[in-house]
Amino acid sequence: MVTRQARSDVGSDRRYRKAYRDKDHALSPGKAALIVGGVQVLSGLFSRRYSPDPTHPDIKDWYESLEKPSYKPPDPVFGAAWPVVTTLLGIGAYRLMRQPRSPERDAALALWAANIAMTSGWGKVFFGERSITGATAVAAAMVGTGAAYVERASHVDRYAAALGVPFTAWTLFGGAMTEDLREHNRSLDGADPDGADPGPQHS
Repeated sequence: MVTRQARSDVGSDRRYRKAYRDKDHALSPGKAALIVGGVQVLSGLFSRRYSPDPTHPDIKDWYESLEKPSYKPPDPVFGAAWPVVTTLLGIGAYRLMRQPRSPERDAALALWAANIAMTSGWGKVFFGERSITGATAVAAAMVGTGAAYVERASHVDRYAAALGVPFTAWTLFGGAMTEDLREHNRSLDGADPDGADPGPQHS
C-alpha cells in the first residue's frame, strides 16, 4: 500500500522537476512539438504559393524554359528532399527546446528559425521574383547558417547537431546548382517577375 508520505514525496518530486525545468526555460514536449510543427507547417504553406506546378502556370513555364545542368535530380526527388531535410532540422530544434536555456541553445534555435525562414524565402525569390542571382545569394547564406547551426547545436545536443547536417549538405548542393542555373540562364534571370502570380490560377 502506498503511504500518504510516499504520495506526498512523489508529488513534491514532480513539482520540483517542473520548477527546475521552468527555471531553465526547457520547454515541455507538447510546447516544443507545437512550436516546431507550427513553424514547419507555415513554412510549407508559404513555399507552396510559389511551387512550379499546374496551379501556377506562369511560374511553371518560366522554370521549364531554364537550361538545367545534367546532374539535376528529377523534380519529384528534388522537391521531396526539402521536406525531409527540414523535418530532420525540426527534430533537432525540438531536442534543443527540451534542453535548459543557454547561449549556445538560444543561438542554435535562432539559426534554426533563420534557416526555415530562408528556405521559404528562397522559393519566393527564385520562383516568385524569378531572380536566379538573388536565389543564389540566399542559398549561400543558408549554407552558412546551416553550418553555424550544426556548430552551435553541437555544444548542447550532438544528435540535434547531426540532424542539421543533411540540411546543410543539401543546401550546399542546391546552392551550387542554383549558381549553375544563373550562369546558363542570364537572359531569364529576373525576367518579367511581375508576371508570376503566386496565387492559384483559374480558367
